[in-house]
Amino acid sequence: MTTLRQSLYGLALLAALAGLVWIQHQRAEIAQGETKLATNRAQQAEQQSVSRQQTIGELTTALATERTSQQHLQAQQSDIRQQLRTSQQRIEALTRENEELRQWADVELPAIARSLRDRPAITGAADYQAWLSRRNALHAERNPTPAQRQPAD
Repeated sequence: MTTLRQSLYGLALLAALAGLVWIQHQRAEIAQGETKLATNRAQQAEQQSVSRQQTIGELTTALATERTSQQHLQAQQSDIRQQLRTSQQRIEALTRENEELRQWADVELPAIARSLRDRPAITGAADYQAWLSRRNALHAERNPTPAQRQPAD
């Protein structure tokens, strides 16, 4: 083997070794990039987790507040129902005891008063608004006041 051939083999070996080092360097850079990306994703996931935990805490607090409010409302509703029962029983007792009140309660309401209680089945705010819009407006007073009367000729 000649020196030239040995030199070429040496150079080829050095080139192959340099190629291997360069490939290893590229792999290390790719691995570092993937590590940074994974670290960033982990940090983002941690931040999202903390944010979600805060939201869960806020929702839990709001739910507890709502439940407490609901219990208060149910207690008030129960009190109101009890008061209504008591007043209905009182009215029934008075009606049984008082002849004049019984006769007054047996009289039928005038048609205009009954019409105040007539309502269609209302299922929402839009229906209620439509019902209010369709109702008859109040009519002008039939007997004008002296200031509104026309002077006689």
